[in-house]
Amino acid sequence: MNFDLRSRAVAEFLGTAFLLAAVVGSGIMGERLSGGNVAIALLANTLSTGAILMVLVLVLDPISGAHFNPAVTLAMSVAGNLPWREAPVYFASQIAGAFVGVASAHLMFSLPLFFVSTHVRHGGAQLWSETVATFGLLFVIWSCSRFRPSATAYAVGAYITAAYWFTASTSFANPAVTLARSASNTFAGIRPADAPGFIGAQIVGALGATALFRWLVPSGNDLSSSSKSSEART
Repeated sequence: MNFDLRSRAVAEFLGTAFLLAAVVGSGIMGERLSGGNVAIALLANTLSTGAILMVLVLVLDPISGAHFNPAVTLAMSVAGNLPWREAPVYFASQIAGAFVGVASAHLMFSLPLFFVSTHVRHGGAQLWSETVATFGLLFVIWSCSRFRPSATAYAVGAYITAAYWFTASTSFANPAVTLARSASNTFAGIRPADAPGFIGAQIVGALGATALFRWLVPSGNDLSSSSKSSEART
């Protein structure tokens, strides 16, 4: 079934809004209930984010492709999977949805709609973490979309769950998420001054993964041909 651009934009808006509501809301809840234990708060934040991502991709992938992420949309356009003329609509829907999701989470916890984050996240280690996190996310997406499309939702949810813990930045891996979290002075926030560096690193990671995957698995190669090649070598 083919959906028009308006329907896909609404799906991207809703998906990104629910993603940010989960990221920010679970961060607030985790911090309030953890008694000052940051590890427990991060674990709560992690599990909620991984779970909601899996659900959102399962529900909305048939409509819009379930990007919820300007870095993913950019990579899809670079690869020719999404027309460039449609990319700005996706970007706008994702960013608007992200801010609505943050505002919704704040309302649920009786906080101001938006308040600037003072959570410092800067330095080379943080930027490298975001590059690695986004590179890995896009590589998972490209590989699953080519070889195991039915597993994409589970793989993306599992990857982000893991990346929350193995990256120093806790794997934002999403420019829309980064922008919206700068308007939340909560557990999940990021200082606005640190957001541009994160976004730049995310774009580099996304484009790097796209370039490597296109070289590693040229168009026309599929799982069956890879399997046959492997069998021929044994």
